[in-house]
Amino acid sequence: MAQVNGETETTETVVRRLRDGMTDGVLSFPLTSFHDDGSLDPAGFRTHVAARIATAPGAVFPACGTGEFFSLDEDEYRTVVTVAVEEAAGRVPVVAGVGYGWAQAARFARIAEEAGVDALLVLPHYLVAAPQDGLVAQLEQLAARTRLPLIAYQRGQVAFTASSLKRIAAIPGVIGLKDGHSDLDRLQRLTLAAPEGFLFFNGASTAEIQARAYATVGVPAYSSAVHAFAPEIANAFFTALTDGDDKTVERLLRDFYVPLVELRDRVPGYAVSLVKAAARLRGQPVGPVRAPLTDPSAADLAELTILLTTGLDLVGAAL
Repeated sequence: MAQVNGETETTETVVRRLRDGMTDGVLSFPLTSFHDDGSLDPAGFRTHVAARIATAPGAVFPACGTGEFFSLDEDEYRTVVTVAVEEAAGRVPVVAGVGYGWAQAARFARIAEEAGVDALLVLPHYLVAAPQDGLVAQLEQLAARTRLPLIAYQRGQVAFTASSLKRIAAIPGVIGLKDGHSDLDRLQRLTLAAPEGFLFFNGASTAEIQARAYATVGVPAYSSAVHAFAPEIANAFFTALTDGDDKTVERLLRDFYVPLVELRDRVPGYAVSLVKAAARLRGQPVGPVRAPLTDPSAADLAELTILLTTGLDLVGAAL
């Protein structure tokens, strides 16, 4: 595990730091920087992740969905998570993505452990549907092969029942769940089934849209893709939500977040491609997306520019 103040963290320390961070700020998912030829740009990523950390997120999650984990080889992954740990320097928790089947996930977990990350986000497994016993076994197998705490991510073909949630929460090292399904009935059942101290957070695409709804079932913490390109907007929304400033929340939702979602939903993969394009508009050296994703069309980029300018104006910032 990582070292904080010269001492190796325990799982309990990681949980405490994450809980504190989730209370104090959004969870930031930085983009992975590529050169125009598609090769990894470590210097660009260092600049980008350092800028995210400087805006005081609750935690930073490199090499996850927004960070195009699915397109990284193991050497590139090592570079990305190492840079993130170096730039965080113990100031915020670093949670790296791992995925595919448990055997391949364990290979990435070893790399992350060597790099000094604090915990792992276990992305949905590759391709196949699986029964509940298999979903539990996937986490059991991975937990047995890493010392790092694990946060399960239910999305796509992964959806836990309340009884399975109890089973994964009993696995040593499994500390939380990120939800991307937005099924609040199911999520409420999961939160009620979980032991005290188990972490939950809202991992829906453009999570701010549903942040108030998630909070009603006891899940106020959320990830923010917007933080990757406009931390001014993401932090203003978080502050307004935390302070109960419904007027500001609704203005940002109506004039920025909802139009962003409508643009995002036009093309598969825009949940990442638009975020990267917006970061480039802000001067962040993140480069293009890798195939199979595609960069936005000229027309969509022009619309994004107007929308981003509007959002920044709402919080008193400039493009």
